[in-house]
Amino acid sequence: MSTPKAPASKAPKAERPEGYDPHAFEPFAVTVDLAVLTVREERLQVLLVRRGQEPYKDCWALPGGFVLPRESAEQAARRELAEETGISGATAARLHLEQLRTYSDPDRDPRMRVVSVAYTALVPDLPEPRGGGDAAHAQWLPYGSYGPLAFDHDTILADARERVGAKLEYTCLATAFCPPAFTLGELRQVYETVWGVELDRPNFRRKVLATPGFVEAVEGPPRLTGGRGKPAALYRAGGATALHPPLLRPEGRQA
Repeated sequence: MSTPKAPASKAPKAERPEGYDPHAFEPFAVTVDLAVLTVREERLQVLLVRRGQEPYKDCWALPGGFVLPRESAEQAARRELAEETGISGATAARLHLEQLRTYSDPDRDPRMRVVSVAYTALVPDLPEPRGGGDAAHAQWLPYGSYGPLAFDHDTILADARERVGAKLEYTCLATAFCPPAFTLGELRQVYETVWGVELDRPNFRRKVLATPGFVEAVEGPPRLTGGRGKPAALYRAGGATALHPPLLRPEGRQA
């Protein structure tokens, strides 16, 4: 029988070494950028702000801004999301933000050397945002409908879409963006919207229902979907968080 490991003790707070010169290195800033995606009106949409200041004044950009001296990158991300879009602080605090990667090209910002920590999230349909902070306007826009973005935000957004698309393959994330009770057609639409593909309906249904814990049937009458077919059965999210086996997107068919 193995002996339980003692919890690791917290390292004592370190003091600045005597004689250390913090000005020996060229200063640079740290920012956060947020690639927030949702499914609205049967399309993949991205939350963008129109910049109210130079550089790139009047251009579309991802929400974000500078990390303040006494806050973490995640705290800055949630603060900037609330300030620049008008989303309430409580709503911003509830959103699941996932760190995407760090962008550190020396020339990515014309003002000075700026390193950005990017976050991404695929969120339920939220209310219409409003501009604030240094953003003149905030809006949900269909993915790819807005022209070149400021800074290197086109690259960040493309990376975010790829990350979210990959997570749909091996997690149950898609169920979070359906109503509490949804049809398999509504669930399929999340995949088709994010991946930019059209899925085979019988095959998708078979895979979903064969995956333990993915969805659970809801008792009660089926839902009329507006088509000519019979009413569709309703489901809710199951208890699983990961998909075994994964639900892989069709290769070579992404839009």
